[in-house]
Amino acid sequence: MVRAALVGRPGARMRPWLVWALLVLLADQISKAFIVGYYQLGDAQTVTQFFNIVRVHNTGAAFSFLSNAGDWPRWLFTGIGLVATVFIVWQLRAHPGQKLFCFALSGILGGAIGNVLDRLRHGHVVDFLQFHHAGWYFPSFNLADAAITLGVACLILDELLRVRRGR
Repeated sequence: MVRAALVGRPGARMRPWLVWALLVLLADQISKAFIVGYYQLGDAQTVTQFFNIVRVHNTGAAFSFLSNAGDWPRWLFTGIGLVATVFIVWQLRAHPGQKLFCFALSGILGGAIGNVLDRLRHGHVVDFLQFHHAGWYFPSFNLADAAITLGVACLILDELLRVRRGR
């Protein structure tokens, strides 16, 4: 009877999605703390022929967009992250039964909060995952960025599936 009451409450129905966002956030922050604790800025360690661990500080957005624009992007991207957080929580509360949609939003939520915390704490985002091939290097990123990217891909898939079903 208690479980039936909890299932009907919007807050209880969105709890799994908030837990997933929290797990993403924790994994992101723990991995960044490890990198900051054991690597100096610019340090790199080869892991495979195509993957390095490297400590990079990104003051801009994705792919270092606006990284040389001064301090204002820090506050702009922090504000965008906070607005996105409120919007995502509202969407999770409104649609807790849409599993792929909520999984996607929760990953984006955890990643966005992780990068906002970096900007507030350090003034930059700590990136450390670097893939490369034949002299071409993909811009370094972190677990928050990976979760956001996966979330966006899942949102696109969710929409394609929704359109296919005719909704």
